[in-house]
Amino acid sequence: MRVFVTGASGFIGSALVAELLGAGHDVISLARSDESAERLAAAGSEVQRGSLEDLDTLRVGARNADGVVHLAYIHDFSNLGASAEADEQAIATFGDELAGSGRPLVVASGVGIVARLDAGEDVFGPNVPGGHRGRAAHATVALAERGVRSAVVGLAPSVHGEGDKAFIPAIIDAARRNGVSGYVGEGTNRWSAVHRLDAARLFRLAVETAPAGALIYGVEGEGIEFRQIAEVIGRHLDLPVESVAPEQFGWLAPFVGADLTGPFKPELGWEPTHPGLLEDLDQGHYFATG
Repeated sequence: MRVFVTGASGFIGSALVAELLGAGHDVISLARSDESAERLAAAGSEVQRGSLEDLDTLRVGARNADGVVHLAYIHDFSNLGASAEADEQAIATFGDELAGSGRPLVVASGVGIVARLDAGEDVFGPNVPGGHRGRAAHATVALAERGVRSAVVGLAPSVHGEGDKAFIPAIIDAARRNGVSGYVGEGTNRWSAVHRLDAARLFRLAVETAPAGALIYGVEGEGIEFRQIAEVIGRHLDLPVESVAPEQFGWLAPFVGADLTGPFKPELGWEPTHPGLLEDLDQGHYFATG
């Protein structure tokens, strides 16, 4: 199978490229920079230069592939509307190119969005958390009616592993900054997690075998109490573990006290095999400085 991957040089994407190549597939990777192109070529991938806004490039990538995995997203928190519009246009472009072919399009989303779609709830209303991404997930599922083997993978809020630069490092930075490893309220709200290598395998299985319109949960279990995360961080940083105001987490304030979970549903023959989040934290690489 020949797979076109956006976001191929990213945290999950680089693991997916290796996963696909290791399974005997050919990979075309979208690369914006010379550095990314060189790294992807060295990994054994064919490289197509371009960006998410370059719709002609996306069209060519899909045309030359047996399937598409769309991981790229413009994370501009100052203009979520523009980021969402670029994502929707990319998915529409893939859909137009793949329509009627039965070829797969697998798109990354959040586990909360997938759970709401699965339950038939609103995913893109103006007051819906993550609504800026819900429209893209909804549009992806709808492509099944146009002869695209489309699927949405809802990823846990913490996709963890060495090289992580997202939620967990930000929580650790907040603990160092505040001198306390904090949680909100009683800390009993739960977060789902998944190791990046397990996530990569799930995307590979999805592009290979997921049925049209599939909603897939990329979580490694039923969720972890946030206080447990804080306790491991406090132990490694030798800091007290206490309930704190959400504002102490900076830009993470809206998330740290929320339940960010989805059901654990092993699908497509997928079972997580790599360390869970708490075990991964205990390995120490999140706390290395240098």
